[in-house]
Amino acid sequence: MPVLVMKFGGTSVANLDRIRRVAKRIGVEVAKGYDVIVIVSAMSGRTNELVGWVNEIAPLYDAREYDSVVSSGENVTAGLMALTLQQMDVPARSWQGWQVPLRTNSAHSAARIEEIPTDNINAKFAEGMRVAVVAGFQGVSPEGRITTLGRGGSDTTAVAFAAAFEAERCDIYTDVDGVYTTDPRIASKARKMDRIAFEEMLELSSLGAKVLQTRSVELAMRYNVKLRVLSSFEEPSDDAGTLVCAEEEIMESNVVSGIAYSRDEAKMTLISVADRPGIAAAIFGPLSEAGVNVDMIVQNISEDGRTDMTFSCPTEQVKRAEKALQDAAERGEINYHDLVADTDVAKVSAVGIGMRSQSGVAAQMFRTLRDEGVNIKVISTSEIKISVLIDRKYMELAVHALHDAFGLDKAA
Repeated sequence: MPVLVMKFGGTSVANLDRIRRVAKRIGVEVAKGYDVIVIVSAMSGRTNELVGWVNEIAPLYDAREYDSVVSSGENVTAGLMALTLQQMDVPARSWQGWQVPLRTNSAHSAARIEEIPTDNINAKFAEGMRVAVVAGFQGVSPEGRITTLGRGGSDTTAVAFAAAFEAERCDIYTDVDGVYTTDPRIASKARKMDRIAFEEMLELSSLGAKVLQTRSVELAMRYNVKLRVLSSFEEPSDDAGTLVCAEEEIMESNVVSGIAYSRDEAKMTLISVADRPGIAAAIFGPLSEAGVNVDMIVQNISEDGRTDMTFSCPTEQVKRAEKALQDAAERGEINYHDLVADTDVAKVSAVGIGMRSQSGVAAQMFRTLRDEGVNIKVISTSEIKISVLIDRKYMELAVHALHDAFGLDKAA
């Protein structure tokens, strides 16, 4: 029988009534003839509660025990879902990560998937099991310890299973009914897209859109897994949600497909560093080792052998970045006059595969922001993306203006 992967987030399984509702939806797919692999998250709020307990007991915790504790939320949901399906006379059983086994590396709390053997689950399908309810977000290390994949890891789990089992499709059920042209909470004219290309979704996810976890989109693109994002609170239909697929499967699209934003950005500038070969490595090497996620980078014109280097990073990583650069200076690896951090900025981005073949997108974006009186601090571009750093107080204004300027309230 064809395999379908269905993933349900924490809000979809937040209580027993919602678990029963989800189970009925799974039953509909079983009745269509699918063998179903269901990936479940912990019930809404449970993971935060478990993390809080760990931090209260041991602020400097053993990451292996952290994984053992926080993975338990998914185990509870998987067991309850299997029981609910059994009450509906649907042959189902729960699977924890180590039982599959979903094999990962040993990077506890941020593990990477290495292999998902299909033998155990396929054997149970052959014996008559119709639904495998798998605890998301978790796996097993080479040492036999429980690992977790980091926040949002259940999305990655679902896509990895879809790739391993060559599933017909991977449906990601959440509390929104698809992928929108921008955040509908900010722009009332935001429009749900029927389809979006993998590359566009990857950019939007990495730039602040929280519909899908970035790693899950990377995995889907690599293995060409069709993803569908849809709401677990609406009645199912064949055309529901948004399909994330290869660019070739989209007939026509707007030049710009979406406007993304990230509110918690910081702009950091090293003033007067030596302009010499290797200076960029000397700056960004220590930042990388400290786990600072650097995004936009701008180097100013050199004057008298000195230059300024500006980069952006999440606001929560500013202290870490400051310490890494100060330590590098004390070791004599870099020399700078001052380090200035601006933590009151936001990143706004326009994304679209149509940028590859049409000019003028940057000009239109910059003109729109100028007309609204929004000053641009930093610009970064790729083949299908233009991002700007602006004062945070103008973020919503910029999102509204760009959404209107590119006509995203209208279908292609």
